[in-house]
Amino acid sequence: MPLLLVEDDRELAHGLSSSLAQSDYVTDVVHDGLGAIDACKHTAYDLVILDLGLPDMDGLEVLRHLRKAGLVAPVLILTARLDLDDRVSGLDAGADDYLAKPFDLPELEARLRALLRRGAPIEARVQFSDIVFEPLTRQASVRGKDLGLTAAEASVLNLLLRRPGRVVSKSQFVEAIYDHADDKNPAMIEVFVSRLRRKLADAGSQTLIRALRGLGYRLEDASHA
Repeated sequence: MPLLLVEDDRELAHGLSSSLAQSDYVTDVVHDGLGAIDACKHTAYDLVILDLGLPDMDGLEVLRHLRKAGLVAPVLILTARLDLDDRVSGLDAGADDYLAKPFDLPELEARLRALLRRGAPIEARVQFSDIVFEPLTRQASVRGKDLGLTAAEASVLNLLLRRPGRVVSKSQFVEAIYDHADDKNPAMIEVFVSRLRRKLADAGSQTLIRALRGLGYRLEDASHA
C-alpha cells in the first residue's frame, strides 16, 4: 500500500522510508508542501505522514489544502511542536493522529497500522481507461470481462493504477508484493508484468504497461496516444 512521507529533514526522511520499507510499506517521499500537494494529485495514497515544519508552507496549511482537494486517506502528523493548542489545531485541520518528535519507530508503525485498519473500509474501486479494479476483492475487469488475476498480478496492477502515468520501480513492486525478506525476487516482477500484459491483451484492453529501461513500468492509455 502506498504511503506519502512529507518531511523536510532529508536524513530523517531517508531513515524513515528505509525503515518502513523493511516493514513492507511502499513510501513516496517529498520534502515540502507543494511537493505533497502535487504528489496527492497523481497518486491515491493509503496514508500520509506529514511534518508540520516545512520550508515553503505550514504543514497545517498543506493539510487543509489536501482535505479540501478531496484527500480521504488518514493523515498522521509528525512535529516537534508540543503545545496542546498546536495538537488541537492539527486535529481540527483534518489530521487523524499526532506524534511528537522525537519518537520511537515501533510506536510510529503501531499508529500507522491502527490508522490503516481504520481507513480500510473507505477504499473504493479504481478505474483507469477501460480497467476497473476492486481493491477489496482484488478483482479486475475490462469492459465487464474479468481478467482472472493471481494475487501477485493483482498487486502489480493495483500499484500501477494508483500511479497512472507515473513510473513504478521494481523495488516498489517488490516491497508491495512480498511479505518476507527471504521471498523477495525482483526478477519475478518481469514475469508478473508479462502475464498481466497478456491478460489485458486477451481482454482487448487499450491499456498498455510500458517498460522504461532502468526505471520501471508505467500504465498508459493507448487510445489517447
